[in-house]
Amino acid sequence: MSVAFRRDGDEEHLEPTFEIPIPPGPNLATAHGLTLIEAQLHALETALKALEDEAEIKAARREHRYWSTRQASARVMPEPDLSCVAFGCRVTFALKGQTRTIAIVGHDEADPASGKLAFSAPLPRAMMDAEIGERVDFGGQVEAIEILEILPLGAVSESSGDST
Repeated sequence: MSVAFRRDGDEEHLEPTFEIPIPPGPNLATAHGLTLIEAQLHALETALKALEDEAEIKAARREHRYWSTRQASARVMPEPDLSCVAFGCRVTFALKGQTRTIAIVGHDEADPASGKLAFSAPLPRAMMDAEIGERVDFGGQVEAIEILEILPLGAVSESSGDST
């Protein structure tokens, strides 16, 4: 029989398991974001103690390595001074005739569905360092975004009534 059709064992035919990809760039975090990372680590450590299945243990350890790396590399940023759009602020803006409010946070705290965008996403990057009343380019359009309000993360926007 040809060597091409011979199988030595099942292990050599399994898909390799890679580490969970770490987002490129600095690991900026808010104080709340670091707390979320620590909570995730604690939950995984507790879960690992109860696991017995080897595949589940392997998966949990892989996830634990990811969150340990994120905790070790986290750089908690100071509160922004709110003079311009910056990491750790909530910004209300007008885009295509609609008013929206987003929070600019770290990768591990980002949740686009609730209006929390990572600082490296295109929309926050376009607005960084802009001041209230300033218009910035976005999506290939000149002056597509108008900055209406800059607030601390915990604040609720008064202009839109939006709490995201």
